[in-house]
Amino acid sequence: MKLKNVLIVVKDIERAKKFYKDLFGLEVILDNDGNVILTEGLVLQDEAIWKRFTGKDILPENNACELYFEEADIESFAKKLAAYEPSVKYVNELMTHSWGQKVIRFYDPDGNLIEVGTPMQQEV
Repeated sequence: MKLKNVLIVVKDIERAKKFYKDLFGLEVILDNDGNVILTEGLVLQDEAIWKRFTGKDILPENNACELYFEEADIESFAKKLAAYEPSVKYVNELMTHSWGQKVIRFYDPDGNLIEVGTPMQQEV
């Protein structure tokens, strides 16, 4: 079995497509009327469709999961993020963990939590 995609719920598909393209360079692979597949396996689903399937309300900023991206030049990304309009809501601005990894956390326009960190060395 293979994990293919991660789906997040958004209120405005066009705004979300722009956000993920502008900040992360993600491109649209497939746009299926309220379901959009982006490069890197991220799927955007319109909130109305999600509610119809689940019968549940969406809880923005619920902090139950996060999207994690890696960026070697995190200082440049932090400047790009700070200049982005409309401005993002930060959980924490650029910081360094005790193990040396630099990270920044913030919400996308729909309250989905995102972390961007410098690459970590993985032991084999």
